[in-house]
Amino acid sequence: MSHWTPDAIPEQTGRTALITGGNSGIGLETARVLTRHGARVILAGRSRDKLDRAAGAVRAAQPGAQVDTLVLDLSELSSVREAATRIAETETIDLLFNNAGVMNLPRRRTTPDGFEMTFGTNHLGHFAFNAHIWPAVRRATAPRVITVSATAARWPVGRLDDLMSEQRYRPMGAYAKSKRANIVYTLELARRTAPGPVEALVVHPGSAMTGIQQHGTGALSRLITPIAARLFMGSADGAAWPSLYAATSPQAHSGQFIGPAGRDQTSGTPEPAGLPRGADDPAEGERLWTASEELTGVPFAPGAETETAG
Repeated sequence: MSHWTPDAIPEQTGRTALITGGNSGIGLETARVLTRHGARVILAGRSRDKLDRAAGAVRAAQPGAQVDTLVLDLSELSSVREAATRIAETETIDLLFNNAGVMNLPRRRTTPDGFEMTFGTNHLGHFAFNAHIWPAVRRATAPRVITVSATAARWPVGRLDDLMSEQRYRPMGAYAKSKRANIVYTLELARRTAPGPVEALVVHPGSAMTGIQQHGTGALSRLITPIAARLFMGSADGAAWPSLYAATSPQAHSGQFIGPAGRDQTSGTPEPAGLPRGADDPAEGERLWTASEELTGVPFAPGAETETAG
């Protein structure tokens, strides 16, 4: 693959992108780049103040940028449903970025709906949100759904059993599990929407210092994180490249896993990456999909001609 940069992004005028976690890090950088190429963006996040500041930063970087905001807490199904209602009824979403996430919560916590917080936010919240806003995605001519996973999805502790980490909770084990779920979900979404106009791709950003690291606590985390940042981690702008490539490149296709091509896959030109072992197994995709519907109480039939997710 030849060297790719965001300068290669085609004109996006007339297209709308919705980015969860769009108020910081990779999500905010994704928004900045897309508005430079003419897209309208909807930044979704938990805090109205942070969203307003992020929207102001995007407009300052790109005068005349079309930026809207959406208060969305992926850890609460009631917030997911409320936020999705207006989008499903009134919007056309050309690019949907499942970007938000939490990691490394030191103690097992649960969402208001009783889910383990990391898995509930990173996977189940996105699953329910995607289901609820699917009519807006289906209105688009050539929509793409891009889900942000991580290299942690390859870790053995990420097996999709004990989804709520009730038997044993390990902070990064819960994160790895949620990131594997991001991949398995996206590949199953690609199967369920094929053939059709919707393309579903999953990416990993390499390593970058973004807002997600804020949840690391303890003396060891405080010592290691700054060192790792200097030695191994890239910046949020470079980490956004796989998402931007997956969303806009004619060479990116449904069902692909995209990551940076650089040393240790930490940064560089986006390219197809190797999947975690078994992540493309349709049986695992079916099991996760069924479990997600049962846990959230939200049916999701993305291949249907019309969709009325409850």
